[in-house]
Amino acid sequence: MQYRCCHTAEADIGMQFYLTDTDGTGGSIKNSAEDFIVKEISNRPAQKDEGRFVIADVTSKNWETNRLVRLLARTMFISREKIGFAGTKDKRAITTQLMSFECPKDKIDLIQLDDVSIQNVYTANRGVRIGDLIGNSFDIRVRNCTMPLSEIPSKVKKDLEIIKTVGGFPNYFGVQRFGTVRPITHIVGERIVRGDLKGAVMTYLSQQSEFEGEEINDIRRRFGSGESFEDIIPDMPKTMGFEKTMAEHLVRQPEDYIGAIAEMPGNLQMMFTHAYQSYMFNMMLSERMRRNIPLNEPILGDVVVPIDADGNAMHDDAIITTSKNIDLVKRQVTRGRAFVTITLYGTDSTFAEGEMGEIERNFIEKEGITERDFVVPGLPHCTSKGTRREIICPVRDLDFKMEDDGYSVRFSLPKGNYATCMMREILKSDMTDY
Repeated sequence: MQYRCCHTAEADIGMQFYLTDTDGTGGSIKNSAEDFIVKEISNRPAQKDEGRFVIADVTSKNWETNRLVRLLARTMFISREKIGFAGTKDKRAITTQLMSFECPKDKIDLIQLDDVSIQNVYTANRGVRIGDLIGNSFDIRVRNCTMPLSEIPSKVKKDLEIIKTVGGFPNYFGVQRFGTVRPITHIVGERIVRGDLKGAVMTYLSQQSEFEGEEINDIRRRFGSGESFEDIIPDMPKTMGFEKTMAEHLVRQPEDYIGAIAEMPGNLQMMFTHAYQSYMFNMMLSERMRRNIPLNEPILGDVVVPIDADGNAMHDDAIITTSKNIDLVKRQVTRGRAFVTITLYGTDSTFAEGEMGEIERNFIEKEGITERDFVVPGLPHCTSKGTRREIICPVRDLDFKMEDDGYSVRFSLPKGNYATCMMREILKSDMTDY
């Protein structure tokens, strides 16, 4: 099939095609936090009386995970490393996350943050970790549609039928991976990987966005102008907390760009490198779609992975599609029991064979990077082994309903996948509408 081209700014982060061939409803999500409700689906640590860890569901409104964890730690008078969580969440939403706190249970009573509530508190012998996350359920409201409301039901139903028939949607990394308001995380990551640490720091501090507002853009302009960081720091708003931490380090230790990056939370450091890997994945997935190679049918040389009962890939059991096994592999993919993958390039990467292998190798050669570049001296959190990622994201519990001023869509996704990539197939709006 021929895939529909994307002509919005999403194409700049590699999201160059749509699976669905219909016109979009237009509109926007996240007009308010209530329009984007996310609940984690997680494996919960077993309850144990007098356990060392306090386990709780934390529901927050308009809180980005890293900032929430930092403020929780400060409020509870514990190190942020004592707080465990299964996955990071976007800011503009109401999210319910499983968290753990390595502290006495009564410290939970100290939490009094605006728009944060704690439920289902108990103790356990272990904390919450990334591997506990199975997936997420979403309840998303779309408003300000450009398509007449009377035309939306038939259009959306057609989109959902296409997605069901194919077995999911193109598994791009969504705009949140790169920064919805200021999509630069992959640029910072690329500069780290190439060893340009000063360039990485200065990009993070100074690159402006038309969507950040005049006050913040003025601060970023000053960082890029060569003005003394000491003069800029007192004028920085609270929302630039990570940038302020970087700048303060460079005041104390000029030219120590490794140290400035190392001041960031470990998961944010990882996010820089992962965003660059994600950009490359998006570009390679788009090239497969440009060549009209099926997403839900393996071709010779494709690397295919089976999935477990929770819908998550078992990468250790990956196989290469050959002339001997292609019929069996096709059946498994058609039944939704396995998925074709593309490389997330890192230190231990493997390439596919056949045409997909050619796409992967050609893109990496064009980027001019090698596996060794993903070992970042002095920044272990930025070092990444790489893996492979499924090119289709399966959808469960899919439901659609018209509302007075738009419509809502409910569904569940496995971990590591993006609800906005599902919604873009329906809306086809500008990147900032997600």
